[in-house]
Amino acid sequence: MRQARTAAVLMCVGVAVSTYSPRATAQQQDKAPVFRANLSIVSVDVIVRDKDGKVVRGLTEEDFEVREDGRAQEVRTFAFEEIREALSRAVSVDLLAGVEEKTLLNTSGVARPAPAEAEVAAASVPMRSEDLAGRRLVILLFDTSSMQPEDVQRSVDSARKYVAEQMSTSDLVAVATVSSVLDVLTDFTADLTQVSAALDRLSYSDGTETPPPSAETVATDEEAVAAEDTVADAEAAELEMFNNDLRLRALRTLAESLTFIEQKKAIVYFSAGMQRSGQDNQVELRSAINAAVRANVSIYPIDTRGLQAVVPGGDARQASGRGRNMFTGRGMSRQFSRLAASQDTLVSLAADTGGKAFTDTNDFGEAFTRVQTDMSAYYLLGYSSSNKNQDGRFRRIQVSLKDNKSGYRIEARSGYYADRDFAHTSKTDREALLEEQLFAAVSVTDLPVIASAMYFRLAADKYYVPVAVSVPGSAVPVTEGLTEITLDVMGQVMDERGLPVGRLRQTMKLPAGTEKTLAGKQILYQSGMTLPPGRFSIKAVVRENATGLMGTFEAAINVPELESEPMKVSSVVLSTQVQPSTQKSDNPLIRDGVQMIPNLTHVVSRDQKMFFYYEVYDAALTAAKLPDVRTTIAFYRGRVKVLETPVVAKTTVDVDKRKATLFQFEVPAESFDPGLYTCQVNIIDEAAGRFAFPRVVFYVR
Repeated sequence: MRQARTAAVLMCVGVAVSTYSPRATAQQQDKAPVFRANLSIVSVDVIVRDKDGKVVRGLTEEDFEVREDGRAQEVRTFAFEEIREALSRAVSVDLLAGVEEKTLLNTSGVARPAPAEAEVAAASVPMRSEDLAGRRLVILLFDTSSMQPEDVQRSVDSARKYVAEQMSTSDLVAVATVSSVLDVLTDFTADLTQVSAALDRLSYSDGTETPPPSAETVATDEEAVAAEDTVADAEAAELEMFNNDLRLRALRTLAESLTFIEQKKAIVYFSAGMQRSGQDNQVELRSAINAAVRANVSIYPIDTRGLQAVVPGGDARQASGRGRNMFTGRGMSRQFSRLAASQDTLVSLAADTGGKAFTDTNDFGEAFTRVQTDMSAYYLLGYSSSNKNQDGRFRRIQVSLKDNKSGYRIEARSGYYADRDFAHTSKTDREALLEEQLFAAVSVTDLPVIASAMYFRLAADKYYVPVAVSVPGSAVPVTEGLTEITLDVMGQVMDERGLPVGRLRQTMKLPAGTEKTLAGKQILYQSGMTLPPGRFSIKAVVRENATGLMGTFEAAINVPELESEPMKVSSVVLSTQVQPSTQKSDNPLIRDGVQMIPNLTHVVSRDQKMFFYYEVYDAALTAAKLPDVRTTIAFYRGRVKVLETPVVAKTTVDVDKRKATLFQFEVPAESFDPGLYTCQVNIIDEAAGRFAFPRVVFYVR
């Protein structure tokens, strides 16, 4: 598929078209805490233990000191949360409705269909934070894409044992899996039977991971074998990087779904590790951790591989080593490093969210005990950060007791990532924001955008489709002191099945000084692609890179199958500007060193000239073996004809390769009074006795 891209500033007419929760007193601590959502409050759950590891109760907000990056912070909210075991077990709440769609795990560029409104309404149950006071909220997440079948069975068995022996009446447990999609097997429930039924749906056959070949254990002195191993490692690494994004996005989406519940929540994450390298998407890792921190969710990863031994030459799951590498200390060191690297992300997820990672152990019951203990009794502190900079940087939190003579131990998360305005986003994050808007069901419209596509036949089953995206210059904010204005354009053309068939991407740079005259122009991005006949759709996202304002536009593209039409005519293009071009392209709008620029808005000024261009294909031949095509353009205001051009007759085929006869008209806009007009193109094939009357609407101001 060939594409031609141009970007220009055109001399055309643009379309103008805290509140805080009250402090709790010592006497109020026995009451159920009332939580109020506040985006400016940073919540920190704190566990205070004595020398024997028991939770210390009875402390007040005056006993605590909170610092952020070394600066003291004022505690605005305070509560003590304690789980009571005498609650009713018959409780089920829907908190994870719709998370599968939100995750957008399909990174091939195809957004998953949104659920019907009726389904969302039925699944969504209003729930307040205080309604869940005294409950533990625990998600059991099984990463089946990383685990061997026996790892899945081992983790399911441990979860069944937890449900049968440890799950209390205060526990609300949800079960989910992540592979190529996120699948919620059951939402939060205290019903043991329902949780057990969800676990029964998992089995050893759900494991899909095949360990990638290890270069350390299959290394050889033979260059050919070494080269094969290098290729295999590279392919395995690429697959692992893809899977990592899926897993991290699932963790992020689950955490975000629980943001409005301020109590401490936990995700018990069963995984066989994550192999990561410097090429991995660090945005996804940071987003997952930050979402968990903001939602007060602690992650407890469990390495389902259990206790592992590093065997010289590898184990029974992979080929034995060759050559002398397996007997060297260097080879053993690499094996240890590989194992540690696969557990490093699990440890980071736990440490940065206030949880604990369980690695190198065959007893998973310890993890469930730790989760229940950590969530049984804790203090919930909230403060408003004195650092108002939206720089997206990591803010370190230090919680301590003002008087800690008893040697109490404090357990709290280490920090969080601050909100970030657009000026502080990195290049990777900015690309991710565009992608997010491109696949969002409801996108932003802060910046007015319009997109359009036309069609011109290249062959019987192949059409060139010029695509244009335009932003009115008057809508682009001008930031004082800028020497250059840049806009990012991203778009995608999809077929009827929702599969991508073409992609648009370019950063448009307007030179210094253009910001003074943008109000009288439109900013246009042009591209093009070759498509077969059919129904398509286009979605384009444009972002102005000084303020971060974005706009989106969606439209249908219908490429007709002209072979079945009695009169074969291309799109009728309305333009108000032509410009020199040396570009070589299939684009019919570029001819003889001149490019015709489409006017997407169809709004023209009376001091401009209007150009109309269209093509006629496979015209019938007369007895002299020549076509005889005649055309004229009539302009109507309402039902009244106000102007008609003289008849133009052609007896030639202008482009033999495409069997196309070309027509172009130039009409001054000053011939029309301001108002709305309909342009009717009358085309007559005299030799065949056939007619066509395509129409175009435009507005003169």
